[in-house]
Amino acid sequence: MASQVTAKTVSGTRPKSESKKSRDNQTTSPVEQIAIEASGYDLRYGPLERIGSVIVDNFPRLGRLTAVRFLEWVLQNPTGSVALPTGKTPEYFIKYVMHYLRNWNRKDVRAELESMGLPTDRKPVMSDLRFVQIDEFYPIDTRQHNSFRYYVSKYYLGEFGLDPAKAMLIDPSHIGLPRGLRITDVFPEMTVDLTLRVRKAKTLLEKRQQAVLEQVDQFCTEYERKIRGMGGIGFFLGGIGPDGHIAFNVRGADFYSTTRLYEPNYETRAAAASDLGGMEVARSKHVITIGMQTITYNKNAVAIIIAAGEAKAKVVANTIQSEAINRFPGSALSVLPNARFYLTKGAAKRLTNRSFIDLERCETVSDRQIHKIVMDLSLDNNKTIENLTEADFKANRFGAELLTKTKQSPQALKELTHKQILDNLVKGNRPIEQKSFLHTAPHHDDIILAYLPYVTNLVRRSSTVHHFAYMTSGFNAVTNSYMHNAIEDVLKRMNRGEFDELLARHYFDPNSTQARKIDVSYYHEGAARNHEDKKTEAVSRRLLRNLFEVYEEDRADNIKERCAELLNYFATQYPGKKDIAIVQQLKGRVREYESELKWAYYGFLGEAVRHLRLGFYKGDLFTEPPRIDRDVPPIHDLLREVNPDIVTVAFDPEGSGPDTHYKVLQAVSQALKEYEKESGRHDIRVLGYRNVWFKFHPSESNLFVPTSLTHLTDMDNCFDSCFNTQKTASFPSYEMDGPFSRLARKIQVKQFDQIKTMLGEDFFVNSKDHGMRACRGIVYLSDMALPEFYAASEELKNVAEAM
Repeated sequence: MASQVTAKTVSGTRPKSESKKSRDNQTTSPVEQIAIEASGYDLRYGPLERIGSVIVDNFPRLGRLTAVRFLEWVLQNPTGSVALPTGKTPEYFIKYVMHYLRNWNRKDVRAELESMGLPTDRKPVMSDLRFVQIDEFYPIDTRQHNSFRYYVSKYYLGEFGLDPAKAMLIDPSHIGLPRGLRITDVFPEMTVDLTLRVRKAKTLLEKRQQAVLEQVDQFCTEYERKIRGMGGIGFFLGGIGPDGHIAFNVRGADFYSTTRLYEPNYETRAAAASDLGGMEVARSKHVITIGMQTITYNKNAVAIIIAAGEAKAKVVANTIQSEAINRFPGSALSVLPNARFYLTKGAAKRLTNRSFIDLERCETVSDRQIHKIVMDLSLDNNKTIENLTEADFKANRFGAELLTKTKQSPQALKELTHKQILDNLVKGNRPIEQKSFLHTAPHHDDIILAYLPYVTNLVRRSSTVHHFAYMTSGFNAVTNSYMHNAIEDVLKRMNRGEFDELLARHYFDPNSTQARKIDVSYYHEGAARNHEDKKTEAVSRRLLRNLFEVYEEDRADNIKERCAELLNYFATQYPGKKDIAIVQQLKGRVREYESELKWAYYGFLGEAVRHLRLGFYKGDLFTEPPRIDRDVPPIHDLLREVNPDIVTVAFDPEGSGPDTHYKVLQAVSQALKEYEKESGRHDIRVLGYRNVWFKFHPSESNLFVPTSLTHLTDMDNCFDSCFNTQKTASFPSYEMDGPFSRLARKIQVKQFDQIKTMLGEDFFVNSKDHGMRACRGIVYLSDMALPEFYAASEELKNVAEAM
């Protein structure tokens, strides 16, 4: 079985570019040719790359190129068949298609389209196209807004103007159901048991389910037959999942698979959890999907896979650079001459030949590039840096090119990188005194998962001052089932009179700062004594206080009525549906309470923890960018109040973590610029961090924090104790089925292994520093002066203004 392709495995090859018409008959359209020339790369570099790629700068431009290529194809194939994707990835594709269709006659729009290679003498007619829905969850009520059937009806049949009569749709709400029955009548738990295909039904309900399953399987066969009957799919556009899935053809999918109902893998379910309202729902869902052979049946098909962000770089590289194997389903597209990957620079980052071309084109090699190549040599060869030989450098084309470009000896390059690693460790282990920190986070568990060991070390110094600011309310991370149970507990306690005395003392006054602190300390008293009921009571106290606040009520009887309404709401809303505003507020305050619990764990109460609730965070599928007039002033005001020496920020690349991270970074960057100009504080340092969504390469970090078993255990305990909404991992990472704290621990231990490989195990065992000897994990941080931070985040401004 093929493994990930690395620079080492292809060290003896040099990239060969492909002309407009290559040896395997790949041809480029006028739109593609202009995009390829603008990218500075060729379409494909053989023999390593099996599928052509077009690279653009950022996510919006990815959507624009895809939209124009789609419109070009429609003009050439006005009655062709198209299959278009769902989810967040096609956001800018959809927006640009709508923009161009609505403004086709504007001179500036026509000029833009013509500059990209699209003729504008005829406007594309969408209503003559035949549409093929790619996939759908099963079972699901397709009236729900998180069903793919709803999505394609809203955007493609609705906004694009495709004709529903010419559309092939997947509608589980009707497929195979007996007359007069709803899908919930057949699958009351909204789960399906596929063993009914091969075993006898045991109950009347199972007999009914078995009969419907037979009809669903027949539907899939007929669906496939219809697609082939019209010659296959002419234009396929899709994304790529974390395991490499195309449509819902997951890792290991048969290249000859057709339309079918089947069970997806964990990674695919984890990626879908946010759409479905939590892993509790996603874990039981199956899918109907077209197969890989469905996509490749038409050998003249244009098949485009779009991917944005460095988080997709590994799976993209594995797919493009792999021979056609089931492990990477997208590699099956190599049989199509018109198959393409449209990628942002981040998503293309691990395409080996292109990385080498970038290195060749550099007039000078930066220290960071040197460090990366030397570190990769050490890790690839499983050797310490000191033990790397000249032969190791010359056997690797990146290492050989580094020797040529720098004209330095291997020994000098090794010493430079070795010294940098040691300096980073010293910096991460150095005590800091007399400094004020403003720790910022998009979500309430970002800091604990990213760099809690560093905070733990800092707070031991009484001369340091700390403020923690959460930019969003994080309501999307709280499930309806959690809220139902919490509201139910509040109502039971009120009916039993448990809160009567506190109500009489006006304890639940939302403006009582002291009572809010007691909510927190009461919880930790319960945690210290292992009294679960006391902890639950503390949660109910804070929730009741929040109910008084958001409903603006002052009578307990009215709150009881509100609780009854909320219980009905949480029991009847389907998981994943966008909540009404007042429920968003309640869920958000639950998350805010958890962050207050976390920092009280270390002695920080009250004004030390701030909740800014930036306005761009609304729970929509396509979230709006930050607005300078709305989202920047709260951060600017806080900077003015705190006057920090060091500001921490989530520093994920574009499209590589939750897009909230990226948007908060834009807002913080702008606020810092305004504050620097106002205050004259040019000495502020910025610490960039990453957590479970994306990781630094060690060469991208200049501050390594040694982490002990005590630190790792402390992180686990703090997360388990304080983040009640996250214990069940309702919205997990695709990398681990479990709480985020376990994944963060795994990442930090892996980073320790990287440093140990580069320095040697003896370095830590024989260190004179007890913290180094105790080190079993490493946290990577990026310490930046303001100009460096602004330069790194300047791309964000360009992205925000790209539409």
